[in-house]
Amino acid sequence: MSRSSVRMVAMILTVLAGVVACRAGNGASAAVPSPVADEARATAPGKEMAVVAGGCFWGIQAVFQHVKGVVSATSGYSGGTVKNPDYEAVSSGQTGHAESVAIVYDPSQVTYGELLRVFFSVALNPTEVNRQGPDSGTQYRSVIFYGNDEQKKIAEAYIAQLDSAKVFRKAIATQVVPLKAFYKAEDYHQNYATIHPNDPYIMFNDAPKVANLRREFPEIYK
Repeated sequence: MSRSSVRMVAMILTVLAGVVACRAGNGASAAVPSPVADEARATAPGKEMAVVAGGCFWGIQAVFQHVKGVVSATSGYSGGTVKNPDYEAVSSGQTGHAESVAIVYDPSQVTYGELLRVFFSVALNPTEVNRQGPDSGTQYRSVIFYGNDEQKKIAEAYIAQLDSAKVFRKAIATQVVPLKAFYKAEDYHQNYATIHPNDPYIMFNDAPKVANLRREFPEIYK
């Protein structure tokens, strides 16, 4: 199904149901706590990168663009075997890539673990397998792509912490895998939620995520 068709179906279903999709803590039975294991906050400004995937990259990008300490958030593709994929190829589900977002952040302002807390709290429902909201397929799977051993340890420890505390009604399905490559998506996908706030898909699926970020994390919202 094309993205335009998905937008229309999502809008119709949402209107009929009378609900707003992608609420904060979607799938959660309790508040998402801070990670017990995290990197130390840097004493000087710098730049580090985190790469995550969780459904349509428009919403993930929009959420992290509003987090203090995030320098940039870029939509793209990771996790597959095809070099330099394009959107149509990734959408076919045959490349192995997931719609992903590369987050460049200042570790003196926000930590990797704090970014993951935002990810699990408002960016997605981490218990869904190969889907998020109206989007289904392996290209919409939930993934944390770690860039080094420290990121791997923090991500795995945090998922274990959340599962042990039964924060979500079901086990977290988010994969933790090494980052092999990140391919920037086409220009028309960048800043899509900001540029097209009245797109029905954005209104019903992604704008609520940003609103929930502002409500749940006012101290880091920008």
